[in-house]
Amino acid sequence: MSSVPDGKKLVRSPSGLRMVAENGAFNSPFSLDEPRWVPDKECQKCMQCETKFDFIKRKHHCRRCGRCFCDKCCGKKVALPRMSFVDPVRQCSQCGLLSQKESDFYDKQIKVLVAGSPFLVTLGTSDKCATMTSRLSNNHRYLFLDGENNFEVELSRIISIQVLTDATNPTGTSPHVVGMLVKYKPSGSQEVELLRLDATSSEEEKKVAELWLLAMHKVRQPHPIGAPARPLASSNLLPPFSKVTSISSHNLVLIVFTIFSTSAFGHLGVCHPKLSGRAKTSLPGLKACF
Repeated sequence: MSSVPDGKKLVRSPSGLRMVAENGAFNSPFSLDEPRWVPDKECQKCMQCETKFDFIKRKHHCRRCGRCFCDKCCGKKVALPRMSFVDPVRQCSQCGLLSQKESDFYDKQIKVLVAGSPFLVTLGTSDKCATMTSRLSNNHRYLFLDGENNFEVELSRIISIQVLTDATNPTGTSPHVVGMLVKYKPSGSQEVELLRLDATSSEEEKKVAELWLLAMHKVRQPHPIGAPARPLASSNLLPPFSKVTSISSHNLVLIVFTIFSTSAFGHLGVCHPKLSGRAKTSLPGLKACF
């Protein structure tokens, strides 16, 4: 397995202390750059309540979107892990709510992904599988598969993910996630390769595997912060795993998520095992939110 630098350094920015990667090329793909602040001379009033600024009513910049607000509209300090701030920073109410949701993602899902889970791994079209631990690298850029032979996939090279679920559960219950199929392009190649992960037979390991697979669907593909006038420093994202009722009594239903370079959430469909060529049946309007 190639060496992936995880070195960090403490830097001071106008907004506060940040713990960032020593080499910017190895920043987490979930990270956001600090926004360009709206110049003071362009801020005559709060951009939320429109209260005019004066010697008493001071202006403050939201550390996430860069817009200026009064203390009432931007007085709360909230953790902002996507910008790697050491301490909570001042944010407007809208950005603060978004950051709080993301903090839950970092506190729970990221830890699950980095800790990893055992799977039965099949490479390509091989009929042989090996037990390996699948985990996210510390800098969140790679999917590592640790076993007798180590293997890695760069997240940015993943084309699509197909989630395998057990559709034999009792009526009215959600199907259990039991594995996933990953299509990706190896570094330096345009050939599409296939990687399959299946939960092991151990009931305890199945529970860990399901949590890990569900966490994969909280993974964000960040959208760059736009102009300071934007309401939020937002992001496109791969939505969490959606509860989809079984369309048959067969063992597996495939839920397809296609990742595009410009839009993280492209197409959601269901593969019915009986459809020739595993043709995808579109489900227009089916959405999930973070």
